[in-house]
Amino acid sequence: MTRRTFDPGQCPVGRTLERVGDTWSLMILRDAFHGLSRFDQFEQSLGVAPNILSKRLAALVEAGFLERKPYQARPVRHEYVLTALGRDFVPVLTALMAFGNRHFAVEGLASQMVEVASGLPADPVVVDRRTGLEIDDTRFTVAAGPAAQAPARERMALIEARRRVRLDAV
Repeated sequence: MTRRTFDPGQCPVGRTLERVGDTWSLMILRDAFHGLSRFDQFEQSLGVAPNILSKRLAALVEAGFLERKPYQARPVRHEYVLTALGRDFVPVLTALMAFGNRHFAVEGLASQMVEVASGLPADPVVVDRRTGLEIDDTRFTVAAGPAAQAPARERMALIEARRRVRLDAV
């Protein structure tokens, strides 16, 4: 991971990006979700230099997204499998794929999620588990959580004020 002087504070997006916020890490997680687990598989799939791959795998293990497990004793070789945290990240990867297909697949779809039984394309969206409503609905906004400190509360107040201005304009 690239380390910068950026301090994400309490921002969950910033905290997540600190752990998986580079292209190689996201692509490794994508491949792990698709069942790849060995160094040479990642290297072949991604065309990434071995030193970069080693660093990213180590960082993803350290961050808890992957677990390193031996699969061969002599010589000792390891595979990298998604942890519960890594599996919990799969909907984020799915949302990124859907977004990329919708906005950047100028040549057409190279890959897509499909329902296994029917083979029909899926249309991934983020929904609220409690209500089933799509999160991009105007009935949702970001709000300060119980542990929010002053900077986060100030940012949330600004977001709410901007939301109200937009609603009043409609």
